[in-house]
Amino acid sequence: MPELDIFSATGSRLRRPGIASGIRELEKRDVEVIDGLPLTTRLRTACDLGRILWRFDALGAIDGFLRLGLDHGELLAELGRYKGYRGVKQLRELAPLGDRGAESQPESALRLHWYDADLPRPQTQIWIHDDDGTPRFRIDVGCEEVRFGAEYFGEQWHGEQQREDDEARLQWLTDQRAWIMEVFTKEDVYGRDLEASAMLRRGFARAEAAIRAGAVTSIDLSR
Repeated sequence: MPELDIFSATGSRLRRPGIASGIRELEKRDVEVIDGLPLTTRLRTACDLGRILWRFDALGAIDGFLRLGLDHGELLAELGRYKGYRGVKQLRELAPLGDRGAESQPESALRLHWYDADLPRPQTQIWIHDDDGTPRFRIDVGCEEVRFGAEYFGEQWHGEQQREDDEARLQWLTDQRAWIMEVFTKEDVYGRDLEASAMLRRGFARAEAAIRAGAVTSIDLSR
């Protein structure tokens, strides 16, 4: 069983292992019943998680609810309701950045590092086409204007067995499509030093320099 967050509007709390409980001011429109179980709606849950979670996880939660069909405009219209609530400043910062194109929590966190690096607004899931126009590869996060892309390599999908394919794909993007690519790991995005923002700034600067020079340098596949 996953850990549960259970909240009451009546002032009662539940003390049981694996359960976090508390009190929430819930309106009727905040609750829906699914299979007899009252649950907070997608909109209310997205707002609560956007306020309370660590900001890199919070944006991932917002992106996730947008992928599930939550309307972005509806989310933005709800922000004023939370004036004075804990974490409302974070929610106001992150809600406008929500993007249903992010396919995983780490991709969302990487995109937040992009914003922290003060780079132009990124695109998600950028398709790069083959010579005949067939979509060949997708880039997690990037900027087509300068041909700079960022990829998150998680352990589940980018282990040693996939290394050869990953290297070939990155090399093709560099050699055949003039993209500057930067690869990020869990340590870069979530580690103690949070190196991703600095890496993004350096990579973006290299891409800008390559565009100005009309040349592309090969990526380093050894890291």
